[in-house]
Order: sequence, then structure tokens, then C-alpha cells
Amino acid sequence: MELDKIIDFLKNYDGPQLKLMEVCGTHTSSIARSGIRGILSQKIKLISGPGCPVCVTPAAYVDRCIDYSLKENHALVTFGDMMKVPGASGTLSAAKGRGARVELMYSPFETIGKAERNVETIYVVAAVGFETTAPAYALLVKEAKEKNIKNIRLVTALKTIAPALAWICENEKAIDGFLCPGHVSVITGTAGYEALCEKYGRPFAIAGFEPEQILACVYDLAFGLSNGRRPEVHNLYKSAVKEGGNKKAQEVMAECYMEGDAMWRGIGTIENSGLYLSKRYAEYDGGSFGLNEDLGLPEGCRCGDVIVGRISPDECPMFGRGCSPENPVGPCMASSEGACGVWR
Repeated sequence: MELDKIIDFLKNYDGPQLKLMEVCGTHTSSIARSGIRGILSQKIKLISGPGCPVCVTPAAYVDRCIDYSLKENHALVTFGDMMKVPGASGTLSAAKGRGARVELMYSPFETIGKAERNVETIYVVAAVGFETTAPAYALLVKEAKEKNIKNIRLVTALKTIAPALAWICENEKAIDGFLCPGHVSVITGTAGYEALCEKYGRPFAIAGFEPEQILACVYDLAFGLSNGRRPEVHNLYKSAVKEGGNKKAQEVMAECYMEGDAMWRGIGTIENSGLYLSKRYAEYDGGSFGLNEDLGLPEGCRCGDVIVGRISPDECPMFGRGCSPENPVGPCMASSEGACGVWR
């Protein structure tokens, strides 16, 4: 359908009240930048889900990373979006200001060169992410093992999306449909959504990242729901997402990881939603287990309600009142793809 007709439908929609969840931090960012919410009828509400891996990383994990960064002969290697995520003992940014050794990376594979050049230093990689980044960390440990590099460790906070969506479907009955994460879907394919759709009777639409692609998915969900269409999974990002996903990425993940329960900050523990290094690569684990203690959120912070779509970011009493991207109180404000960090 032509874009102007899609916009006209969504702008003038007058059917049942709909609550649609986008489950991708990049989608959240694109929706905010392009002003998509301003186009929609007041009867269509877009809400953000747990699509920002940094936002759902537990405080105990951040504290473990800080401990490593302060340890003699150790260096904590991380992407920049972890620097301001608050743990119980502060942030990596604050620790670095106190003299901790924290090194930013643009790619996990940079750690190989660092470790080879500085054998006296143990490089601890903060491996945070969903299925999108999990294959890269798997390939990192494979290469380290092949080269017999002994001074690399991973502390993992790797999670999978499908168990979180199942948890939301079980516990958040008001959500009518889902915009599925494009990057994750490239790896996983569509099978996981098919199972969820059949079990919970909710429609799922896989979206690309351009505003036009997101609008097409919102239209697809809204049109189907308002016309009583049987819930289905529609892949509207076929240029990148194949039914079976990326088989090579799936194979390396199956080799290097095993499933286990994981803590989603603001939600709680979700069974079999975490990825941990398998026994074959156990020598590279830096203590990823035992980080599922729920240390809670700061007093007044409602990131947990934001993550599951119960409230919009601006409904949190701390939003714009002491909690900002420059000084985040809760994890949703700490990342550039967190719901609070991009909210307009």
C-alpha cells in the first residue's frame, strides 16, 4: 500500500483502542526521531518493550564489572552504552574517574590484539546483548581458544528475546500486538514468533528500521486487529529476515553457549532466557553465574513499568525531575536506545 494511504489510515483510525509494543531499542529510537507517535490516532498507542539489553542488565552485573575494572592487572572492556548504567556501587564511568581501568571497544575482536600485546593483563569483556551480538562474542572465544590466548574472560549478560515476549504475553494482557525486533530476527528467523502467536493469540509483525517500514508494520497490526483477522506472524522485513534465520550464527551460538535463567532488571528472573558459555569454553568465563540477584531499582524509579509497557516514560515521577541522560537514575535513561533516553 502507498505510504500516504497508510498514514491516512493510521491518522484517522477510529476502531478499537489498541496497544502495540515495539520490542527493539533501534525501533524506539527511530519512532522518537521521526515523530511517528504524532501521526497516529489517539486510539493507537505505541509502547516500548524490553528491547534495550543495557536497560535490563541487572545491577549485580554492573557491580561485577566495576570490581574487575578496579582489580590489579585487569582491564574491563566494554561498549560505551554501559558506562552510565547504575549498579548498586555506582557506574563504570564513576569508577573510571576513580582510576579504574575501563577501555571502550568498537568491536569485541579488538580484545584479541590487546590480549596478545599485553599478556600480563587479563582483559574482561562485558558481553551484553541479545541474539544480535551474541554470535560475535561466541566467535571471540572461539578465536581465543584457537590461538591459545589465556588472558581473556567474558562476563556475560546475554539474553534471548522469545522468553521475554512469552513472559509479557503471560503477564501483560493489555498488549494487543507486537512489532518484532529486526536485528534479532535476522539471526533467529520467524519460528519463535510463530510459536508465540499460536500459543497466545497475538499478532506479530517484523519491521525494518526506516520510519516507512515501521509505519507499514503498525498499519499491518492495526488493520488486522480492527478487522478481526486471525492473529498471524507477518515478515515485512524480508530483505534481511529469512524464515530460518542465520544458520551459521545459530550454529556458533549452539556451540559456545548453554541456556540458563537470567535476571531482567525491572522484570525479574525469566527461565532459560540467558546465554552462558558452554563447558567447552568455561575457561573464558569471568564469573557470569550468580549475578541474578535482584537488587531492585532506585526509590521512585519506574523503569520496570516502562519496560513492560504499563506506563510511558513521562509518567514516571522521576522523568525530567533529576533523571536525565546526563545523570540517569534508572537503567532506561542510561542508554541511547532506552525508552526513557529517547522519549520525546
